[in-house]
Amino acid sequence: MQRLFGLEGRGELTSGHVRLVAQALGKSERTVWRWLAAARAEGRLDRMPAGRFTVTAEVRQLLALWGGNASRVHAELVERARKDPERPKVPSLATLHRAIRRDLTAGERAGLRQGEKARRAHDVFAKRPPTHRNVVWESDHKRVPVQVDVEGELVCPWVTWFIDCATKVIVGVAVTPHAPSRDAVLAALRSAIDRRPPYGPAGGLPAAIRVDRGKEFLCRTVTGAMGAFAVAVIDLPAYTPHLKGTVEALNDAVEEMHFVLLPRYTHRPKLTGGRPADPDAPALAFASFVSGLLDWVRWWNSEHRPDALGGRTPLQAWAADPTPVADVPAEQLAGFALEDDGRERTITTHGVRWHRRDYIADWMVGHTGTRVAVRHLPHHDDLIEVFDTTGAHLGSAYLADAATGEQIRALKAARTAAARRLRADLKAAEKLRRDRFKAQTVAAPATRSRTPTHSEAAGELDEAGRSGRRTLARPGLIPHTPAPEHWARPIDPSSTEQEKDRHSDTN
Repeated sequence: MQRLFGLEGRGELTSGHVRLVAQALGKSERTVWRWLAAARAEGRLDRMPAGRFTVTAEVRQLLALWGGNASRVHAELVERARKDPERPKVPSLATLHRAIRRDLTAGERAGLRQGEKARRAHDVFAKRPPTHRNVVWESDHKRVPVQVDVEGELVCPWVTWFIDCATKVIVGVAVTPHAPSRDAVLAALRSAIDRRPPYGPAGGLPAAIRVDRGKEFLCRTVTGAMGAFAVAVIDLPAYTPHLKGTVEALNDAVEEMHFVLLPRYTHRPKLTGGRPADPDAPALAFASFVSGLLDWVRWWNSEHRPDALGGRTPLQAWAADPTPVADVPAEQLAGFALEDDGRERTITTHGVRWHRRDYIADWMVGHTGTRVAVRHLPHHDDLIEVFDTTGAHLGSAYLADAATGEQIRALKAARTAAARRLRADLKAAEKLRRDRFKAQTVAAPATRSRTPTHSEAAGELDEAGRSGRRTLARPGLIPHTPAPEHWARPIDPSSTEQEKDRHSDTN
């Protein structure tokens, strides 16, 4: 209509133009001419809005009040109109339904019915651009919907883990039978950073970590721990799972792939009255649950092939990434995030006894009887860190029953080296102790079998004399000054005859 109205304003409009528009819109020429007349008279180029009911602010409030129930909203509008005859006429229930479907989006209807979480399910989110390994990690805490046995009590444990966003590899995990505290966060963080066995090979220092500030004290713990390594911690707003989609997808995956198969899974369909189908199902022991979860983590890293990785496992994607890895020296991680039971132990010939098992290391050779303290990472009992009573780190110790051939060889080599050093010291001492004398054929004092030479004796005497003079001189008390010219000087045997004559004349 705007085009036709413009042509008419310039005096160029013909019936041919009207005929073309009518054919294109499927209307009669009479209808198009009537539209032009309405445009001249009313000054509008658009269709006249139909007099229909629309969703108002009052209707939205009533929908929120009644949980999205349009029938109850309609009844409330009818009741208000009965009490106030001056209110506009209430539309029919069918008209109200049509207006709600037309004027409100699916997300708005879901939000008014079930809240923000339901509304967010209809949002559209963009993906972050692909990055490289260790560019950013994400961390979260998940309450496990499985009841496990902890000292005779059924509890739902918590999992704290870190995942690399680029390669989808789980770099660190810790499990607690209660809500996570700072020790769980630091334990998972240490297992993520340390790439030495039994951890790794993925890990190292990331450039940044995204955490959920829903547990603020946990966020402060991560910030303080990583600040020493110059790692940025991105504190996300609370209840924004879309900002850390990688770890949220991991939370969903572990429930769908692992937790749902375990006994006493709490999200399993219920019977009438909310009763579980098998209320007497035996619960897993906490240690068995942790062992099964760690096995699933190993499966995820080494066997699972996410679609985003193009048919590769997370560890394969990690190994194929050429980005350099920043490792932390072992001495800096010695006391990082380790637990201590507060007891002192003694190094014996079997090593250090901890949890009724022996731990050994090559550095323990010669330290039997030393009082030490043991610190360890939760859920990882195959390696401990040993400290002396002053807090100095002595070294790592490994489980004796699980020692590798290389570790056993290192222990034997340390014992052999200690024995060799002692043997060399004893032989040297024996040489100093043993004085040999010459055989005598006449009555005379005993003579040592080795007589020092003239130069050796002169050197010893000279060294002894210098040492004695240095002791008695005290040069710092009276400074030396040049000798007066009239003093007689000793004659150098190598001087010439003329110098000797000059010297005698002076005297």
